[in-house]
Amino acid sequence: MEAAATTCYRHPSYETYVSCVRCERFICPDCMREAAVGHQCVECVKEGQRSVRQPRTVFGGAVPRSAVPIVTYVLMGLNIAAYLGEVVRPGILDRFAMLGAGLVGPDKGYYVYQPGAGAIPGFDAIGVVDGEWYRLLTGAFLHLPPTGATLGALPFGILHIVFNMYALWNLGRVVEQQLGRARYLALYLLSALGGSVLVHLIAPSDLTVGASGAIFGLGAAFYVIHLRLGRDMAPVNRFMAMFLLWMVISAGFASWQGHLGGLLTGGIVTLAYAYAPANRRTAFQAAACVVLLAVLVLLVVLKNSALAG
Repeated sequence: MEAAATTCYRHPSYETYVSCVRCERFICPDCMREAAVGHQCVECVKEGQRSVRQPRTVFGGAVPRSAVPIVTYVLMGLNIAAYLGEVVRPGILDRFAMLGAGLVGPDKGYYVYQPGAGAIPGFDAIGVVDGEWYRLLTGAFLHLPPTGATLGALPFGILHIVFNMYALWNLGRVVEQQLGRARYLALYLLSALGGSVLVHLIAPSDLTVGASGAIFGLGAAFYVIHLRLGRDMAPVNRFMAMFLLWMVISAGFASWQGHLGGLLTGGIVTLAYAYAPANRRTAFQAAACVVLLAVLVLLVVLKNSALAG
């Protein structure tokens, strides 16, 4: 008596005599996946991959299967898109730049906010003090326009975004690889927020833009990461010395408060990442980020209260 023909369980029209070594279902060449012994079907291969623990770095970040720093590229894309947007519509800069407290007069001009002066007829308060909290983050994705301040013979607006994106590309790739995407994104946003908060505390009437606060946070993370991994710190120390020297030099035409705030925030976040207890690492790291965020929000609330008199 002739045996019944066997067919692939996924492609019934395909006659085959090869079975999966795990589930023993018959599979055609399109469904075969090479195994240590024989072949496995597509579903068994996927199930096996889910059961294998993904390797992680000492900071808890999943080791990426691809070397492409996706989050870094997305952040660069957002900064560049925002820059193109403000070139096309310059009003975006006034609407979304970091501003702690300012006044708009009857002539639509910008005036310095007078703390405790109360309501001034014909003048409207703007900025974080007036509830525009979004400026704390949106300002970190904007940069000086091409027709803005000049540095030598070149418009500093163009150099502003070029320098920042170059630094983000160089630092971001290293930091993202070690921290993983989620931790890296949290670090970037908290550093940007920390820079804006220090601007609000010290110079609330300054209109500031730029990703420098977040990038200085990445610089601090770069240092802590190498320290935690026990790498040779000599080149890292030289890099940080130049980084801090740039903060001092740029104080004349950039917001040193934003740079310092981002640097301090990035350092605190990465220290929490690096030295979290291994047995409850993720919970500790998440709690540290939440506590830091709460502190930053509280500082803004207190500053707004002081400005309002």
